[in-house]
Amino acid sequence: MSFLHAPLLWGLLAVGLPVLIHLINMMRHRRVHWAAMEFLLASQKKNRTWILLKQLLLLLLRMGAVAAVALMVAQPQVSNRLGQFFGGGKTHHIVLLDDSFSMSEQRGSGSPFADAKRKIAGLVQAARSQPAPPEITLLRFSRASQAGRAAQYDLLNKRIDSAEFEAEFEQLLQGLDVSELSPDPGPALDTAIKLVEEQKDAASLVYLLSDYRLKEWNEAGDLRKRLLELNRLGVEPKLIACVDSPNANLAITSLRPMPGTRAAGVNLVMEVGVQNFGSDKARNVTVMLYEDGQRRTDELIEEIAPGQVQTRTFEVRFSKGGQHEITARLAGDTVAADNARYSVLEFAAAAPVLIVEGNPSALGTRESDSYFLATALSPDIGLTGLKPQIETAAFLRNKPLAGFHAIYLANVETLQQSEARALEEYAAGGGGVAFFMGDRVKPDDYNRRLYRNGEGIFPVPLVASVLLPVDRAAKSPDLDVSNHPVFGKFAGDRNPFIAAVNVERYMAAQKNWTPPPGSTAKVIARLRNGAPLAVESRFGKGRVVAFLTTAAPTWNNWGKANPSYTVALQQLQAYLSLWKQDDPARQVGVPLVAEYPAAEFQPDVDIAFPSHLNRDFVTIKAQPAADRLTLSFAETDRSGVYTARLRSGDQQTQDVKYAYNVAAKEGDLSLIDRQRLADSLSGVTYEFFRASDAGLGVRDLAGSNLSTTILYLLVALLIGEQLLAYSASYHASPREKAS
Repeated sequence: MSFLHAPLLWGLLAVGLPVLIHLINMMRHRRVHWAAMEFLLASQKKNRTWILLKQLLLLLLRMGAVAAVALMVAQPQVSNRLGQFFGGGKTHHIVLLDDSFSMSEQRGSGSPFADAKRKIAGLVQAARSQPAPPEITLLRFSRASQAGRAAQYDLLNKRIDSAEFEAEFEQLLQGLDVSELSPDPGPALDTAIKLVEEQKDAASLVYLLSDYRLKEWNEAGDLRKRLLELNRLGVEPKLIACVDSPNANLAITSLRPMPGTRAAGVNLVMEVGVQNFGSDKARNVTVMLYEDGQRRTDELIEEIAPGQVQTRTFEVRFSKGGQHEITARLAGDTVAADNARYSVLEFAAAAPVLIVEGNPSALGTRESDSYFLATALSPDIGLTGLKPQIETAAFLRNKPLAGFHAIYLANVETLQQSEARALEEYAAGGGGVAFFMGDRVKPDDYNRRLYRNGEGIFPVPLVASVLLPVDRAAKSPDLDVSNHPVFGKFAGDRNPFIAAVNVERYMAAQKNWTPPPGSTAKVIARLRNGAPLAVESRFGKGRVVAFLTTAAPTWNNWGKANPSYTVALQQLQAYLSLWKQDDPARQVGVPLVAEYPAAEFQPDVDIAFPSHLNRDFVTIKAQPAADRLTLSFAETDRSGVYTARLRSGDQQTQDVKYAYNVAAKEGDLSLIDRQRLADSLSGVTYEFFRASDAGLGVRDLAGSNLSTTILYLLVALLIGEQLLAYSASYHASPREKAS
């Protein structure tokens, strides 16, 4: 047992005051002989023992009340374990420190993380004054045990009474810094539970220092289960909030490319999104943009409502192919980590597109379907960045297809089994495929080899080519398009170019065909008689679009001087090539894992950190597996662009870049209040403090404070004293009072 204010124990000397007062009162008595008292004295002798017992009990109650007052102000404390109470155990303090980047929020001259470090220093200093200095464990959220990785403790079972500890702890605390991660408290609590279970002979106290943001604690079902497990182990966790009130914060939550061809010399549209996590409108927000490190024209967002995201689009253009960096930044605000976002995109010197011509005799002529497709896709390679390559169907089985950004089949009679298999493997891996019909197409072969009862690559079963009945009233256009990305520019109100499209013949689908339940197929364009004209479906990771008419203006007039044809084909190409347009940005903390051909590169790889970190590169060894080298690099806990420098056998180098960004949701600084936290953690026994609370210190390190218990005991003593005093004194009966 220890006392928070030990000098006040001198107040226990006041316990003798009731005895002193009693003795003084006895000295004041004078003996007076009175005959009438003889009878009373005889009666008193008969009841003397009982009267003395009452007086003794009354004296002890008064002495106990004085002692209770002295003990209460001295604040006695005992450990939470019986062994420590008797002096034979130890106390283990487990401190879990939130180092997510929201803890870096600037508040005046400090931050919640700095306040948390000061509180930990205060707790350790307070523990030094205890009779039996305890052990302490310090663990940051980001270093708690994760899948495949053991916990990385900052301190583990360190006794705080050694001279070495003081120097080590001071140096450690100075070096601790907030991360750019957004770790969940769960793994840290799991580690604490394991430590408590392993040290059952110790009185364990668990401290959770965090900012207690609404996003993590409002629906804390999993955290509640972990805290209940601590309760079951006899631990009442101490939740220490390092933030009193939330601040406003702006964050760049997205930086992504829009669908389009990624090729040198071609404009690509990018979109940047900024979210206002504050409670007031944000006005005149400037987004600074960079291309390969060079500042370009800024984007201005006039106003962002509370909790809302505003986006702006801008175009980037690079004269050379290869990887290029696009960066967006905000001016500094309360949280710096989410004020920047990075993207690394691959731009081809020219994007190759394969067009399979179904009529070999028409190959290269201006009447072929492939000619109209190639002209629409690439009227000028400098404008579209596309490089069409026209081949026959045999090319599918003889050449690799993965390098093409999309594949078009125009009036192809049928496909051999090996050709169909190669095309399906390409689509399953993410490739985009478009079919156009014609007079050479054999519906039965398509149904048997490509549709295969809905399991093949072709999305709709065919019957035969038919004429579209003439609309003699001429009230409706032949083509009715949906709001699909391919036709998005023409959907809605009647478009004069789409209205000018005339369809004479089309390949009819099976009568009353509709996409079956669970199918990804859907009709994206119909004829005026309701028959499908364009059907889309997913095959594996890829996209497939089937146009049930010709690419050349033979069954229709679409490709004959109608601008909507070129626009639709460009949109179709952007949609089909989305697999080549992914945004490979990764989240900080996720290991960099990549594969390279073992025949082309050496195992030693130099990893360069983002330039703003000013860190030297490190060399790691990629692991060989079959014909591949697998690179795995775990030190990706800061946002920016990491570069892997590969070396070929002749010592030529090739740089491959990877963009890493922080989790956007961590920028939400909304706090949970005490009541909502209590609701979320219903049934959990815990103590909640603010880091600024002066009362959190020695009292909590020592264990349980008995002041409240003694207060209740004092009240009971005073009530008992009054009742006993009433019983031991003489009181006239109502009849005596009346007489």
